[in-house]
Amino acid sequence: MQINSHAELNLLWGSLILEELARLGAQHVCMAPGSRSTPLTLAAARQDKLKQHLHFDERGLGFMALGLAKASRAPVAIITTSGTAVANLYPAIVEAWLTQVPLVVLSGDRPPELIACGANQAILQPAIFGQYAKQLNLPTPDLAIAPQALLTQIDEAVANQSMPVHINCMYREPLYPSSLDAPRSQAIEHYLQPLASWQQASTPYNQYAAVGMGQVPSWDTMARFVHGKGVIIAGTLDSADNPQKLVELASKLGWPLLTDAQSQLRQHPAAIGNVDQLLLNPKGRALLQQADRALVFGGRLLSKRLISYLEQQNWHQYWQVLPQQMRLDPSHKPKQIWLAELQQIAALEWPRSSSANWALELTAQNEALNELFVRQIDNGEFGEAQVIRAIAAIRTGEQQLFIGNSLPVRLYDMFAPISCCAAITYTNRGASGIDGLLASACGVANHKGQATTLVLGDLSALHDLNSLALARQAQGPLVIVILNNDGGNIFNILPVPDEQVRAHYYRLSHGLEFGYGAAMFGLPYNRVEDFQGFMDAYSEALNYNGASVIEVCVSQTQASDQIASIGQWVKQS
Repeated sequence: MQINSHAELNLLWGSLILEELARLGAQHVCMAPGSRSTPLTLAAARQDKLKQHLHFDERGLGFMALGLAKASRAPVAIITTSGTAVANLYPAIVEAWLTQVPLVVLSGDRPPELIACGANQAILQPAIFGQYAKQLNLPTPDLAIAPQALLTQIDEAVANQSMPVHINCMYREPLYPSSLDAPRSQAIEHYLQPLASWQQASTPYNQYAAVGMGQVPSWDTMARFVHGKGVIIAGTLDSADNPQKLVELASKLGWPLLTDAQSQLRQHPAAIGNVDQLLLNPKGRALLQQADRALVFGGRLLSKRLISYLEQQNWHQYWQVLPQQMRLDPSHKPKQIWLAELQQIAALEWPRSSSANWALELTAQNEALNELFVRQIDNGEFGEAQVIRAIAAIRTGEQQLFIGNSLPVRLYDMFAPISCCAAITYTNRGASGIDGLLASACGVANHKGQATTLVLGDLSALHDLNSLALARQAQGPLVIVILNNDGGNIFNILPVPDEQVRAHYYRLSHGLEFGYGAAMFGLPYNRVEDFQGFMDAYSEALNYNGASVIEVCVSQTQASDQIASIGQWVKQS
């Protein structure tokens, strides 16, 4: 191959890769600037099937892609240049691996002769993500490698994939063709002849059938399973799983439905949403301890009390339903794991339990807790739990909620109100880091331009501050609510043995406010210190067609003191 044809062939390979990703279901491509990734960038610029997203920071780019993949439920391509640009994707890739989100990293790389010889911006990129991504290390483009061989590798790596994939793309210079509109050379036209039929089609070159589900329980097996006092537990679920079917299943069996914050059912009036606090209440805990059968959908539970409950019970039968084979039980209980979709199991002809309605009292206890929260939180002092309950109470099915890690998601899990809303809830609870939360929420919001609220803590916001550049691109309402308690308030409720150590090494007080940060990125901003001020600002933000920031200022101990106080009320009620 002549040297001057490198740029043309590099671009062609980039175009083939992105076209095949689009045919495999990808809807978005996220790009950060760089020279070595030029063949991929130019190919993306000419690709009309993929919506383009640009950002100057690869770490934020990766998390935005994560949000886009969660919202679109499809693979999202990420294009980076070589060197540490790739390494900056690591946190997002780890989160995607833990939560089965299909990100596809396309990293530009130096050719083999420029690796480990002192060449600029050259690192060892193959296997850079370790076990957290499936690897496909492509050679430098060459006319001796058939284009159909390239496509079949892409298809095998990405089809039916629910985990990250890293496609490392080595390119020799020149990287820039003389023209993007020049006709293809005769050599390239000849090279593409085996793909004539594929070029006229719209489907992937190799079409893999969807992975089938495994065996489901027979009627006799179900009849034996439901012969006793059982609980249904909804763990982390996607709205596409149709978790509402669990409400119908619970009614059919006559068993209580206990819901995690990430189940999409936490606020459902027919579910037991306050299970974390019920397990703190002696009467609630005693009633739940009568159960000897558990039917768990999903995993990755948030409440430590619920996790402890599952671990400490001596279950006669324990079933878990998962969409694919994996271990999602840190207590390692003996169990029957059914590999099936939630809807598939819920639609079976379940017999009614012989102990139907054994825990009806839980409903009254659940409602009593909600009334307690109204008195102690809604009608109490202004604070973080009050803000989260207000947001959760007024959202509709058209409003998405992204809840940040550390204290915000725990407050939602503990105190979210009972309502009839069906709004989609998002979290990043794989590795549960505070990095990339703002960027992830931007990705969720950007998929359809749907109204989205992000609630996060001040340290999380500082950690991802430059993702406000992504927020300013929002096409619909994106409300960023920052709970500023001047540091890591979560550590106030953890058993750090010394208060000075807690303050100096854990809380990380910063004394910063976010008004100038919002101004730097041209975003509307409101600082609030009372409930009416928050509600006015929030209503205004939901009606604003773009991103805005609301900073909620509270004392360092407001939330932790309130959690402790409510805990005492719950124990005594």
